[in-house]
Amino acid sequence: MIRLFQTNKVRIQQELEGDWDFQPIGQEDEVPLTYTYRLPVPGCWEMHPQFLTYRGKGVYRRVIEVDSHTAVRLCFKGVSHTADVYFDGKQVGHHYNAYTPFTAVIPDVEPGRHEIVIVVDNSFHDSSSLHLPNDYYSYGGLIRPVVMEFIPDLYIEHIHFKPIFTDDGWQGEIKVALRNIGSEEASFHLRAELGETLVEWEESRVPAGHTSSFTLLQEFPHVREWSPSEPHLYQLAVQLFTEGGFSPQDDLIERVGFRTVTANNGRIQVNKQDVVLKGFNRHEDHPMTGAAIPYQLMVQDMELILDMGANMVRTSHYPNDERFLDLCDERGILVWEENHARGLSLQQMQHPHFEQQCEDCNQEMVVNHYNHPSIIIWAILNECASDTAQGREMYSRQLKQIRALDPSRLLSFASHHRDKELCFDLVDVVSFNLYPLWYTDEDPAELCEQARRWADELGGLGKPMIMSEFGADGYYGFREPSGVKGTEERQAEIIDRNLAAYLARPFISGMLIWQFSDCRVTEGTGWLLTRAGTQNSKGIVDRYRRPKLACQVVKKHFNS
Repeated sequence: MIRLFQTNKVRIQQELEGDWDFQPIGQEDEVPLTYTYRLPVPGCWEMHPQFLTYRGKGVYRRVIEVDSHTAVRLCFKGVSHTADVYFDGKQVGHHYNAYTPFTAVIPDVEPGRHEIVIVVDNSFHDSSSLHLPNDYYSYGGLIRPVVMEFIPDLYIEHIHFKPIFTDDGWQGEIKVALRNIGSEEASFHLRAELGETLVEWEESRVPAGHTSSFTLLQEFPHVREWSPSEPHLYQLAVQLFTEGGFSPQDDLIERVGFRTVTANNGRIQVNKQDVVLKGFNRHEDHPMTGAAIPYQLMVQDMELILDMGANMVRTSHYPNDERFLDLCDERGILVWEENHARGLSLQQMQHPHFEQQCEDCNQEMVVNHYNHPSIIIWAILNECASDTAQGREMYSRQLKQIRALDPSRLLSFASHHRDKELCFDLVDVVSFNLYPLWYTDEDPAELCEQARRWADELGGLGKPMIMSEFGADGYYGFREPSGVKGTEERQAEIIDRNLAAYLARPFISGMLIWQFSDCRVTEGTGWLLTRAGTQNSKGIVDRYRRPKLACQVVKKHFNS
């Protein structure tokens, strides 16, 4: 399953799901001639008994059939974490970052059998600034779906839809990006349909070898708005007609919603209504599937989140699988989505590849997830060096990049620097990661009052404030009358006192518990040794989604 709705009716797609040939190789080895294993795609190689902790390179291979002369577009929704793509022995793509999609286009493919080879690397090496030993696990493999598309020389690259509310009702800005991989200039016209509205662009041209965007502003008088309580969705279907053609040569369907997001008077609004965000930080991790979570387990997560009364999920600490975002669109769950960087020191942020790899991640996150009405906040650089002058420069550049890509959503980042923070003036929403009663003995009510004062003094005056992380370890099944740290009883008590404090204060616009479920972490020395069993055990449910005592506490507060 690629998405939760049909994305094309003209363009032919083939999902490359199933078993692929697989072979581990050394860092300097060439593509192998023989393959010993068969692994499922999507999937993580750690699910195979021979590769439970394997970190290094592995090669995936699959043979495909092409019936006629065409161009092929390979779409990778997520490869962890570095991919080199080969088609019939020729390299056609390279990509870094497990959590953002990318494509490889091969023109002039002849009919017959062809070989696709993907060299995947999940090792922590000098060229990787974002994937490193961390408080979650960097799995290996083709962790999200792979799709083969057959495309014409001029095709639709992507669609962006921005809803706009005016005194006269709803409008929508439709922006269509077309790519011409042919050797000649191409003439075309576009037609789009949304609900009862049909719109057309005037005929235009795209030069050979170029990608061009075409924008149209249209009124939509009879649509219903998307909101958490009534998440109305519409399919936006765009068809591409070449010069003189009466049948569409290509198409793309996106799913969109009409809603606005604002931050006024120290609060967050969706469709001009103040909202209080109650939810979880969630890692894409499961003991049976790793990071390659199938749809059925995504739905289980969603049902548990809804059952506890939450209305928001933070995608910590990377862009999520689009199928989960589709579920959020359908179920009315608001989303804070962030780029991929967690807990990096200034020295780590000065890695020679850091800024480019972050910029690529930001670009791919926003461009590919632009149309999800559930996403209301873009965020960057969780707990990085925003307390330094050099770090501030990097925060500023990345936030400006995202603002230019999408000015319609709010910007934030999660800070743990307390009164040393230097970047609150750069964002729309100030957010704190604080762990009272767990890492410190501070009272949650007093600490969040202090955090509000810090925010006001450090550039966040008048801005909404979110408690973006708080929580405590609770080892599933460890129950003791003493209620010592690590017991389910102590975790439940800490969550109870935190939620009571935040819900009682009108200046708190959101509270996101760390975390929804326990997750696997990197095995290592130093602070990683504090993660018993190589897992972060602050989940309200355990890795298998079994509820802890804190689950009922959360349900009580979130549903109050």
